[in-house]
Amino acid sequence: MEVRLDGKVALVTGASRGIGRAIANEFAASGAKVVLSSRKQADLEVVKAEIEAAGGVASVYAANAGDTDAGRACVEHTLKTFGPIDILVNNAATNPYFGPTLGVTESQYDKTFQVNLRGPLFWIQAAWEASMKQHPGVILNIASVGGLRAEIGLGPYNLTKAALIHLTRQLAGELGTSRVIGIAPGLVQTDFAEVLVNSFGERLAAELPTKRLGLPEDIAKLATFLVSDSASWITGETFVIDGGAGVV
Repeated sequence: MEVRLDGKVALVTGASRGIGRAIANEFAASGAKVVLSSRKQADLEVVKAEIEAAGGVASVYAANAGDTDAGRACVEHTLKTFGPIDILVNNAATNPYFGPTLGVTESQYDKTFQVNLRGPLFWIQAAWEASMKQHPGVILNIASVGGLRAEIGLGPYNLTKAALIHLTRQLAGELGTSRVIGIAPGLVQTDFAEVLVNSFGERLAAELPTKRLGLPEDIAKLATFLVSDSASWITGETFVIDGGAGVV
């Protein structure tokens, strides 16, 4: 089944690398006009050039995903550049701490929650007030399997992802025809997860039914289906994609 997003306008945070970059490329290849956002303009320009070389349409807006004012400005840029927002992808995340949960500092905890939870909530608020209240769309939150199970070393990060999964359910009930859905990836080979991949990625891959770790493109293909009209009766759910880790 070919999934198309022709005529759709999408805003993707954390779009300069990893899962966000793959989602942006897949959306553009499927016909969407995509606004790419992350902190570094130069990195965004690389992805924009990548999309345009493949025949897609993209614009960039550098912003910190944990900054509420930046979120409003990015939403306004999207409206001015391409029109009403059909798709918002909250993908940007941070994890400044690895270790026992009680070892986290207040500043590390606050930064993790600011980017991973506060950011998505208020970027959704901005998109809703400026566009989706009048023009129903789809909000996709990129969570983690860590939001569904305990993992050593990732306590504070996983707390934010558990809350993001609940926020997805909560807003699905409140926003009605603007669908809110989530994806909870397992271990994916990205720069963000490099430490984990290097530490136990090979061992985990050998234990998985699929015998490999995830790739950003795996997440992007599922994301494209979920935000498409083919998934129009799906809302409030967060979909695990982890190579079968949950069954072994």
